[in-house]
Amino acid sequence: MSSVAQKILPNSLANAKTADMKNELVDVKDQKGMTTDFGLPVSDPDRWLKVSNGENIGPHLLEDPIAREKIHRFDHERIPERVVHARGSAAFGYFKAFNSDAEKYTSAGVLTDPSRTTPVFVRFSTVQGSRGSADTVRDVRGFATKFYTQEGNWDLVGNDIPIFFIQEAMKFPDFVHAVKPEPHNEVPTGQSAHNNFWDYFNLQSETSHMVMWAMSDRGIPRSFRMMQGFGVNTFTLTNAAGELFFVKFHWLPELGVHSFTWDEALKICGQDPDFHRKDLNEAIENGAPPKWTLAIQVIPETQEHDFDFDILDATKIWPEELVPLIPIGEMILNKTVDEYFTQTEQVAFCTSHVVPGIGFSDDPLLQGRNLSYFDTQISRLGINWEELPINRPICPYMNFNRDGKARHRITKGTVNYWPNRFEQIPPVAVENGGYRQHPAKIAGVKERMRGAKFQEHYSQAQLFYNSLADHEKLHLIKAISFELSHCDDPLVYENAIPRLNDIDHDMAVQVAKNVGGPAPSEPNRKNHGKKSKNLSQLDFMPKTPTIKSRRIAILIADGFDAAVVEAAKGAFLAAGAVPFVIGPRRGEIMPEGAGQKGVFADHHFEGQRSTMFDAIFIPSGRACAQTLASNGRAIHWVLEAFGHLKAIGAVGEAVAFLESACRLPGISFAQFETVGSAPSGGAITVDFGVVTAPKFSAPSSISEGWKIAKGAADFIGAFAYEISKHKCFERELMGLSDKVAY
Repeated sequence: MSSVAQKILPNSLANAKTADMKNELVDVKDQKGMTTDFGLPVSDPDRWLKVSNGENIGPHLLEDPIAREKIHRFDHERIPERVVHARGSAAFGYFKAFNSDAEKYTSAGVLTDPSRTTPVFVRFSTVQGSRGSADTVRDVRGFATKFYTQEGNWDLVGNDIPIFFIQEAMKFPDFVHAVKPEPHNEVPTGQSAHNNFWDYFNLQSETSHMVMWAMSDRGIPRSFRMMQGFGVNTFTLTNAAGELFFVKFHWLPELGVHSFTWDEALKICGQDPDFHRKDLNEAIENGAPPKWTLAIQVIPETQEHDFDFDILDATKIWPEELVPLIPIGEMILNKTVDEYFTQTEQVAFCTSHVVPGIGFSDDPLLQGRNLSYFDTQISRLGINWEELPINRPICPYMNFNRDGKARHRITKGTVNYWPNRFEQIPPVAVENGGYRQHPAKIAGVKERMRGAKFQEHYSQAQLFYNSLADHEKLHLIKAISFELSHCDDPLVYENAIPRLNDIDHDMAVQVAKNVGGPAPSEPNRKNHGKKSKNLSQLDFMPKTPTIKSRRIAILIADGFDAAVVEAAKGAFLAAGAVPFVIGPRRGEIMPEGAGQKGVFADHHFEGQRSTMFDAIFIPSGRACAQTLASNGRAIHWVLEAFGHLKAIGAVGEAVAFLESACRLPGISFAQFETVGSAPSGGAITVDFGVVTAPKFSAPSSISEGWKIAKGAADFIGAFAYEISKHKCFERELMGLSDKVAY
């Protein structure tokens, strides 16, 4: 597809849903004056009609319809928040299939017709916390996608983790009660670091696998844009020949799978609790729309029982070496919401919303979700929740459902039932597109039970842990230790140790040392030692290094080198990054040399912190370096970024600032002399993600972007490559980050 077509597509074909909502959209800029809801022009919205003698006021009058309406509407602004996934962020976009290859598995046009552009609305969320909680807590993230297809809405309601804590839907109320704030004091909000959650983990071994994922770096994603998404449950696909396949859905992010360090996540909870939702909007508004590839794992119906795990068990993955991923399409989110409440808050998803060619399996968790989701939307939004603009389909829809609270649609006609004498609104035959449930032969005994393969709860927890990189294992151990240290009941944190010992002995021993529980002398069960691909986040590094949408802080003070700052900003922007100038004050910062124009700082050192950025660059300039060296907050910026494993770049006099004022431990810096006012000798030095050089240099093609590659000969190329790695985990494994105070 041409670059011109790519630019046109999101603004034309893909916006069928936004076009559908235009009748509901009003812009306050277009309105001439204030009215009541019933259209009465309002001359005074601030003073209640009351009795007065001209000087002193008397009683308020209930006859004032303007005041009553304003107060009553305000009193009823809130709807019940979601029990889980209450805190959400969302965006519009579109999905396109790459080709028609998926036709061998499904007749669903949304997945098989490359000529279609299907509008989507995606809502990301945390699970445990309320609407007022923070974005960066350790938690599972919801990843729910509403496809507005030509055959109706398809809701792919998933998470950023491919499995779940429990196998049975009946256990969901108990699990949610256990992970939510404790009932006696409503503490803690937005985290699982408390007695009840870990008590539930201790007593429910089927949670073993999911707890490993949640305590890993997956629990603290850097951005919604850098998360995988999973349908979690096992669905089915049916092709035109009537053949049935079991399927799992995967979203693979273009930017790779990245996370915060735990200290970053904790600090941002207080410094900027809306970080993720702002990050999503910032990327879209800066021309870096988030992208994911949709891939499927497919198992033919005849092979359902060919594995040593039950493919219907939501606490199990399908290892990719056994069931490979098949990429089938791409999703791009390119439009922010117009109003949070009517779109992000009122959007409602149902796992039972499918289209022809997609169906349900006997996954016990899915069966319960199909009942629960529809019920909870009625509770939140009323029986006509599917008529709300954000929820209604863009294709024609009609049936004999009628009336109920908040009904919007006005249906003409003399009959409201089927069959009727006019044969109005007849059922749609399967051959004409009507939904067909795949026929399945069922025989058995009615009883409460689970299959034998559902009883094994540790093998995949071990598989996940074994597959992690060394730094990821370290983070997981620290995460569990942090959580258990917040459990003040010894029965809870001591009982957690033998449960962890069921998964990995060394992990259990280390956690026991950290939290004070009794260390096990030997493993409860042998670790099978197996690994699987695409479980470590390192497996998802982009094939082509990129710094697109990365936030880069340029630290300056009066006396900075203006030419270097201008060149660096241009280079970052050309590569799709988002540079910010940070100075001692929010205002004009003056460069070295007389008669030069100052640069306006986006933030001052106290207004933003290093936690908000992916990398730090410090330009040359003697006076600038001296000022930064005398500013404790500027030094802390660098030390904190170093502790958080971020790329740090400096040129000219700023190198001495890093070496002498910041005293970064174990780092080799570029060595050079200054002859007159110009650096002499020396070369670009890259050491544990710290890039230093005598002077700033960039590729010749900087205005058109450039290739970011390891071993770049220019400073900006070398620095950008370190940023593209996300973090320098070697710095942590070598113990360097532990040597600085941040």
